[in-house]
Amino acid sequence: MNPAPVLTTSSDAPPVWTTGWRRRLAGLDLGRWLVHAAAILPAFWVLAALVGGEQFVNPYQAVEQRTGRVALILLMLSLACSPANLVFGWRQALRHRRTLGLYAFAYAAVHLLVLVALDYGFALRLLRADLSGKPFIWIGAASLLILAALAATSFPAWKKRLGRNWKRLHRLAYLAALLVIIHFFWARKGNLATLSGDVLLPLSYGLGVMALLLLRLPVIRRWVAARGHPVPPPRAAGPDR
Repeated sequence: MNPAPVLTTSSDAPPVWTTGWRRRLAGLDLGRWLVHAAAILPAFWVLAALVGGEQFVNPYQAVEQRTGRVALILLMLSLACSPANLVFGWRQALRHRRTLGLYAFAYAAVHLLVLVALDYGFALRLLRADLSGKPFIWIGAASLLILAALAATSFPAWKKRLGRNWKRLHRLAYLAALLVIIHFFWARKGNLATLSGDVLLPLSYGLGVMALLLLRLPVIRRWVAARGHPVPPPRAAGPDR
């Protein structure tokens, strides 16, 4: 005689709404959300310079400095994604290159907007008159133009349209980073040739960028391979590096 089947009531099954939430959580890309959150959080640090303006001699300048510094850090993190995969085998880092690069461009654009809108009040004549005495603005604008081109062409459609030229174009991210370092040195009134003046902070960032550049050299890549780390083929170095 077969045993009677055990009947379960509807109360034994999990509620439908919890099943839906479990599916959503299972499909949540936690790493990507953490990258977005980490990139957005510095915006509150930037806003603090405006809200607590009485703490600064020039709050607009404080906002400019903070947005510029965040843009440089995010650009360096974007450039560091490929070396992280190369040296440590962190392939997940490659998924966040484009996101970090786009945020770097966004902060750099705000950096320029604050200069033009808040610092100069859209007085373009005054800005043009000051450009001769502040050539670092030209250097910063050049790096921003490069980042704008990389951000605009970071989408899959442009990658397909440009073909091999897409990689060549996005390697200009390293040039943009070097220009930002020069801009930083000059804005801090430091002398890059003699390492005099207020150069400690821009020098530390500059050394970081140079280290990232060295890791792109074939001889360094072969040395890493000899130490037992698999070396992936060279990748583009744009906002989605």
